[in-house]
Amino acid sequence: MESPFKPEILNGKVALLTGGGSGIGFEISAQFGKHGASVAIMGRRKLVLDAAVSSLLAMGIQAIGFVGDVRKREDAIRVLESTVQHFGRLDILVNAAAGNFLASPEDLSPNGFRTVLDIDSVGTYTMCHEALKYLKKGAPGRDPSTSGVILNISATLHYTASWYQIHVSAAKAAVDSITRSLALEWGTDYDIRVNGIAPGPIEGTPGMRKLAPNEMTVKARDVMPLYKLGEKWDIAMASLYLASDAGNYVNGTTLVVDGGLWLSRPRYIPKEDVRQLSRVVEKKSRDDLTGIPTSKL
Repeated sequence: MESPFKPEILNGKVALLTGGGSGIGFEISAQFGKHGASVAIMGRRKLVLDAAVSSLLAMGIQAIGFVGDVRKREDAIRVLESTVQHFGRLDILVNAAAGNFLASPEDLSPNGFRTVLDIDSVGTYTMCHEALKYLKKGAPGRDPSTSGVILNISATLHYTASWYQIHVSAAKAAVDSITRSLALEWGTDYDIRVNGIAPGPIEGTPGMRKLAPNEMTVKARDVMPLYKLGEKWDIAMASLYLASDAGNYVNGTTLVVDGGLWLSRPRYIPKEDVRQLSRVVEKKSRDDLTGIPTSKL
């Protein structure tokens, strides 16, 4: 699908993406690169990183990969330093690294719960904390009058409640809170915009394959307002908007990109039955107002 944004919208920018070697993170990396950015990706699996970097280079994108674990502060420091040493600056940090699996609360150990929070929540905060000195005005390679952007990938699971996702729901609720707090404080003190994106079910991602078998996703389409799953491209386009000057006055927002799914519930009364009930109620209301049955008017 063709991008609605100008190819040069991120010209001269440098982006670092955790979890940028696969799934949604890789699509964001590719679209940032196609729109002018130089891209560094961070992940735990060297083979995945190497393959992703090769693909990005084949697209004509300036790209480099760094092995690192967002749960380790020393890795965060090293990767951020290496990114700036390689490209000369940092303009955009995207926190897309995440961990997830299905588990009912009685079967989920505290250690399993903690692991997801460490990756999603603590990892996001750690990367933000260590990136501050590179994103604020006057940072290495940065103009004294401009600052950078942070984008945190969240979810909609915690907006209500989700079966077998207590650990991820808690972790993403924390990510949303981190986004708002940093937007307030770092927006005020450093002019750094901090926003988030909450994807719905996205087709063709490792998370979707792991969390929902194909037969479940086929049935899920029937209760989706747009009758379709999202695509990685949808999240990448939302990321371009928030990371570019197009979103220059957007700060502290977590943009939901799920086709309205988080608002939806299964239709428990057929639409024609609702219309019939509405006609009966409307007729009764007119009768009550006039005191004369509508059928006798």
